[in-house]
Formats: sequence, structure tokens, C-alpha cells
Amino acid sequence: MPIQGYANEPLVPIEQAVEPLVSIIHDVMNQALWAKWKCDNPPANQLTTDQSAAIRLYSMEWEPQNKCLYFVLNATLRDENRQKLKPWFRYLKLLLTALSRLPSSHRTVYRGVKRDLRSEYRREQMVYWWGFSSCTCRMDVLSNEQFLGSISARTLFTIECDSGKDIRQHSVYQNEDEILLPPGRQFEVIACLPQGKDLCIIQLKETKSPVRLVELVPEITTTTTTSNTNSGFGQSPTFPFEIDQH
Repeated sequence: MPIQGYANEPLVPIEQAVEPLVSIIHDVMNQALWAKWKCDNPPANQLTTDQSAAIRLYSMEWEPQNKCLYFVLNATLRDENRQKLKPWFRYLKLLLTALSRLPSSHRTVYRGVKRDLRSEYRREQMVYWWGFSSCTCRMDVLSNEQFLGSISARTLFTIECDSGKDIRQHSVYQNEDEILLPPGRQFEVIACLPQGKDLCIIQLKETKSPVRLVELVPEITTTTTTSNTNSGFGQSPTFPFEIDQH
């Protein structure tokens, strides 16, 4: 189902954006206030303090991990019941407006998942990622056991994308060189290459589709950083054959 309904929400301060989430996300108000307090003044990329705080809050982790904002938000985005997204509308409006003000560029990024996903990705298959996806432009970042590491079953995605947003200047973890893919991305599986028993490399390419599954926010920029640059929110998938759960 399309991700929609949030675009008509008002742009509000981060405190008001997370207020509907207080009963859903543990300690979210305190974390939002902390994110806003720690923002640069003024923030980079001509963002407002609240817009920068929305990105910073997304990048933050707290205990328990499965109750922090990014974890619950992505689980909700992957849920077919779109009614569950309603409490998130104001935060989504603020976050996606912030991301729309960051330039997108054609680049290759990397994402590690500590699971063997080769059976879910077949060559020439179209796959769809409904949640936000944290990636990096540096492979060495993935050596951290938190992201990919070197033991147990793992999948390394190499992703040729057009919609990635460089959030380093707004993230808690600036040394991770994080590139954030917005929700509702469509990819073609180019190749799947097993690397021994425990590691598989999957090559993806972001593709366009005539059906928009992510509602546009009103404020979209097209600032160029490298070739083939666009706002990143106009590319949306057709109805999915495979939906990510990672």
C-alpha cells in the first residue's frame, strides 16, 4: 500500500512531531529534546534546527534497541496496515522535508545485514525496501560487528542508487559516513555472489517505476552534487513482489 497521508500535516517543532509517539516509543520526548539541543547552530545544508533534529533523532539509539525510534518506525513502514502509520505523520513530514532539502546523487553505497538473504534475492528480480535504509559510502565501516563484521551469516549489499541522502552532518555517528535511503525504494537484483559459507554479496540497482508509493512533501530541492542528481522522492515502485524485512 502507498505510504501517504502525512504530506498535508503541518510542519511543527520536533517536540510536537513526536508527541503522538509518546505512548509508542520509550523515552521519545526526552530523546527528541536531546537531539534538538545537540544540533549545530545553525545546522548544515540550510536546514532548520527542528529539521536537523528530526534526522539526528532518527540516527540515535537507546535501550531497549527494539523500542527506539528508527527500529519501530521501520517496522511500521514495512507493515501492510497503513493505519499504524498515522501517529507517525507529523514526524514523517518533518523528517522527509528535512531529507528533501539534502541533495541526492548517483553513487554506490553499501549496507550490511547479519543474515543470509541470498534465497530472497534472485538475479533480475525486482525488490522493494519499504523502510528507511541506512547505508555507508565506505566499505571499511562495515567491518564493525554492529553492521556486518566477519563472523556468522552475513549479506553485503552494494547498491547503485540515485536517492541516497548524505546525513553525516546531522547524524549522531558522523564517522560512519551514513547515506540514508528514503522509504519505498525499488531495486533490480543485478547479481548475487556467494563468498564462502557465511558471506554473500548482492548487487542492486535503484530503478524507477510509474507508480508512486511515497507521497511527496511540498518542499523538494534538486541541488546538484554529482551527476544524475534529483530530490529522490519522485521514484516509487510498482506493487511489490518482494518486501524487505531487514
